[in-house]
Amino acid sequence: MRRTHRILISALAAGALSTALVACSSPEGDDDPEAPDSETTEEATTEPAEEETDAGAMGDVDLATAETSLGEVIVDGAGMTAYYFSNDVPDSGTSACEGECLVNWPPITTESETPTVEGVTAEVGTITAADGSLQVTVDGRPIYLFVGDAAPGDVNGQAVQDVWWVIAPDGTEIGN
Repeated sequence: MRRTHRILISALAAGALSTALVACSSPEGDDDPEAPDSETTEEATTEPAEEETDAGAMGDVDLATAETSLGEVIVDGAGMTAYYFSNDVPDSGTSACEGECLVNWPPITTESETPTVEGVTAEVGTITAADGSLQVTVDGRPIYLFVGDAAPGDVNGQAVQDVWWVIAPDGTEIGN
């Protein structure tokens, strides 16, 4: 049920992305980290993950790893790429992504305070999100999805506004 819910939310979020991109578009030079940079997202090319990463392939795993055009990265249980937000303070217990930011960058959540992981060597935990859900953390930093990623293996959120970064299995940011 939870996987079906995530897929439905992803589909709805993709539709919301086009609305949000139009509604949140800003003049050139605006450094709003919540709004996707269309130039960056167009430049980020993606290749499908080599291994099957659909919702059924990972079972009840909250986080795993998958191959992308940027190398091996952390993904959620549905195989979607996880991102760090540079404005988050490690071990603060809070997320700096609020309001409209959460429309484009939904948190990766879990049902358990001890998320189930496969292949992730970084420390994984949780914080309480603004809506009361448990948001997954990697090395004390909250992690997110990007609504511009339509399929497993997509990395369209990489380097958006120079504050959103794909995460390696050991918890380090993957740079450009």
